[in-house]
Amino acid sequence: MYNIKSKTIGPDEFVCTSFITSKIINYIFMKKLLNWKNIFNTLFIVLLLVLAFVPPAKALVLEGLMTIGFFKPATNSDQAAMTSVNLSGIRFRDTKGKIIDLGDLKGKVIFLNFWATWCPPCLSEMPGVNKLYEKFKDDDSVVFILADADGNLVKSQKFMDKKHYQLPVYAVNSEIPDILFTGALPTTVVFDKMGRISYNESGAANYGDANFIKFINRLKTMN
Repeated sequence: MYNIKSKTIGPDEFVCTSFITSKIINYIFMKKLLNWKNIFNTLFIVLLLVLAFVPPAKALVLEGLMTIGFFKPATNSDQAAMTSVNLSGIRFRDTKGKIIDLGDLKGKVIFLNFWATWCPPCLSEMPGVNKLYEKFKDDDSVVFILADADGNLVKSQKFMDKKHYQLPVYAVNSEIPDILFTGALPTTVVFDKMGRISYNESGAANYGDANFIKFINRLKTMN
């Protein structure tokens, strides 16, 4: 889980990481410490540096863990446990400039995901989100909003196009209540047809999981 106020590294930090890695390797050769143990340790350190500082690599590892059953979202469709919230005035803007107000979506199930292209956990869950979207993209009773936390729709749309995802990207166009989003990325919120919060979690999860698909289908039948 990442916080919007503390992004992952950019190109400068990546260059620094590469520099540190090369220094470690050079030190081993200069000191004639080349043996299997040190080779293994060096590779392990390099792997840790890559996972720590290269977002796509970390995202790939998390995505792999999801495919073998980790990061399953915990769902609960108990109406008594749902939280009511006034959604009117919570707005998002799409790539064409169209404004969508959550208050106008009563009667629909809403899947709202706050993400960013620089956030490894966000990227790792996108295949699952896309799988979920493919299940319901032709269902008018389910709405998907992928809110780019940076508001950079050009960059986020470029990412979707590169991955051949049809997920609809939006920029935040109003204040977002803390009950929905406090800055942690990724954050996913699901509202039932009455506008009640049925799911609200921060951190990566596999939303293409069969149980989560069933959860969305249950919400569609509830009033």
